[in-house]
Amino acid sequence: MPFFCIAMTAHHATPETSRRLRLKAATHDIHDVLDQRIMAFNPFADRTHYADFLHTQFRLHRDVQALFDDPNLNQLLPQLGQRSRLALVEQDLQDLGVAVPAQSLPPPAFTQGSAIDAATALGWLYAVEGSNIGAAFLLKFAAKLGLDASHGARHLAPHPDGRAANWRNFIEQLDEVSLTAEEESRAVAGAQAAFAQVLAYVEQYCPLPAQA
Repeated sequence: MPFFCIAMTAHHATPETSRRLRLKAATHDIHDVLDQRIMAFNPFADRTHYADFLHTQFRLHRDVQALFDDPNLNQLLPQLGQRSRLALVEQDLQDLGVAVPAQSLPPPAFTQGSAIDAATALGWLYAVEGSNIGAAFLLKFAAKLGLDASHGARHLAPHPDGRAANWRNFIEQLDEVSLTAEEESRAVAGAQAAFAQVLAYVEQYCPLPAQA
């Protein structure tokens, strides 16, 4: 089961009409590599594995928190700030008795108060928001560890409007943003960078057993 699942849109959408489909096509390979790597680690084998996986989630959501807080992006994507899940990941770590990583970490990919390229940010947000669709399955796996949307797996909880409706709303907003051809390329690069960064975090926090 994909861990960073990107949902389907209306059947009549094409790469020419849907930015989501263009981004999906451009990130297909790295997306597949990431899913296979996470599945090989088996993050729901036990709570220790899950805590390791949570560290990757913390780093990702820490990287993009400045995007959710950015006024310009909130104009392009109304109510974007309400989609942030960083605080929920931090609560999940605390629920498991795991310390939130120290402030000695490298700066996040996007920093508060710094200039943010909207096109690049859209690519990152596509990857981050898309991952919430697959969270429906992850929440079921978390339940086997005694965790749920109110304890330990808060960041996997669905939006009050439902996952599918919330994703459709985001995609509609994403497709409505007007970008030049050069900006479209930066959006693609942003999405690819997001997947690559998550893969790097998985390699860092979710080691595989040494080969004999």
